[in-house]
Amino acid sequence: MSDALARPAAAGQSAPRPNAVVAVLAFGGIVVSLMQTLVIPIIPELPQLLHASASDTVWAVTATLLAAAVATPVMGRLGDMYGKRRMLLLSLAMLVAGSVTAALSDSLTPMIVGRALQGLASGVIPLGISIMRDELPAERLGSATAMISASLGVGGALGLPAAALIAENLNWHMLFWVSAGLGVVAAALVLGFVPESAVRTGGRFDLPGAIGMAVGLVCLLLAISKGADWGWGSGTTLGLFAVAVVVLVVWGLFELRVEEPLVDLRTTARRQVLVTNLASVAIGFAMFSMSLVIPQLLQLPEQTGYGLGRSLLASGLVMAPSGLVMMAVAPVSAIVSRTRGPKVTLMIGALIVAAGYGLNIALMSEVWHFVLTSCVIGAGIGFTYGSMPALIMSAVPASETGAANSLNTLMRSIGTSVASAVAGVVLSHMTTAFGPYQLPSENGFRTVLAVGGGAALLGFLVASFIPRPRPAGPGEPMAAGEPAPAGAKVP
Repeated sequence: MSDALARPAAAGQSAPRPNAVVAVLAFGGIVVSLMQTLVIPIIPELPQLLHASASDTVWAVTATLLAAAVATPVMGRLGDMYGKRRMLLLSLAMLVAGSVTAALSDSLTPMIVGRALQGLASGVIPLGISIMRDELPAERLGSATAMISASLGVGGALGLPAAALIAENLNWHMLFWVSAGLGVVAAALVLGFVPESAVRTGGRFDLPGAIGMAVGLVCLLLAISKGADWGWGSGTTLGLFAVAVVVLVVWGLFELRVEEPLVDLRTTARRQVLVTNLASVAIGFAMFSMSLVIPQLLQLPEQTGYGLGRSLLASGLVMAPSGLVMMAVAPVSAIVSRTRGPKVTLMIGALIVAAGYGLNIALMSEVWHFVLTSCVIGAGIGFTYGSMPALIMSAVPASETGAANSLNTLMRSIGTSVASAVAGVVLSHMTTAFGPYQLPSENGFRTVLAVGGGAALLGFLVASFIPRPRPAGPGEPMAAGEPAPAGAKVP
């Protein structure tokens, strides 16, 4: 369906207010991304709070990861079919329901259910980006999508100190009551300021494809996230990897044959989309490596010789400026994308991230070292995350924007999951004795930082294979954030 046909003019409908739409969608993205760090301050106390073993309470984190992996592409496709605003509101409703369920829980099962429901809200950011493409003027699209894409990092960075402050001063249930309240506010703002897009594909939902993708992704991410606990050579881990490979291969063959697939693999295989998604995995890995190293170094005892002995709240406050930097550089990344193209923006961002990790390897002894290096890495992430939606949207028709952006978000999440697994392996093998305990060594942390920097350089290398933009022909998508050629119609 061409963009012109997909977006009929709605008679009598008032034009959306761009500033309000951007602000509301960015706020929604921040609220959803807060769920990533919501339970981190209470993880050590969860066994006592939920009357369960430590190995079982880890599912309060894992459930969110698995639910998000499944929900992100499914909600993107449903948004393309039935309305992006409608699916956005449904996602926020699940966030509120999950938050209330967790707030009322005093045992493990309802907590896992609540955290899984919170994970199902992860489609908010890609849906928001897709709504912006449908509703905003072309000249606003680049900066707006960069802003909401950066909100993924902003929420994660600001969420840790906020959650730590609440956990240290109030009952732990308040973490979830506050998240429920934020979800209600976000939904009310969406109802008041965000219009429903007229760009829809219609058709029938690919339920077998959704089930196949869900099984494959859950097996893959479960093996990655739990492999260190179960043993990478254990039958369970290897079996899950094997099932994931078989199911995803069969799923891919099925998607190529079905008339209305959940994921259009032919569109996904376009060089620009494919290479951008591969670069996104590397950048997601690089982004999360910082979050795995810096808080630990800040909280380890000073007696280790490399730990700084800070509290969880202080560690969160050290990380918070990086989120603000991500948001601040979003408009700059949009300018670079408009003048030089989003490919250049992505490559610049990857180099900045790599430089930040190099700086962090050299500077690890003072609090201000970590503030500085996390801000440098955050600036690079702001550039990369701001450019990815522009690259994706310039390569797919408007009717597939939701699904394509959701798949790109999933690729970043896979990168963060792999980063967590790799860091866990490195830090568990490179240890030093501290009294009766074995703690990760200083060289272990430096190794993880080096691997994070290497992932950023890999992202730079992969991004270099993204094809150069060309003028859009009749009915083809325009590059988001780039000026239109003379005489071209902007969808």
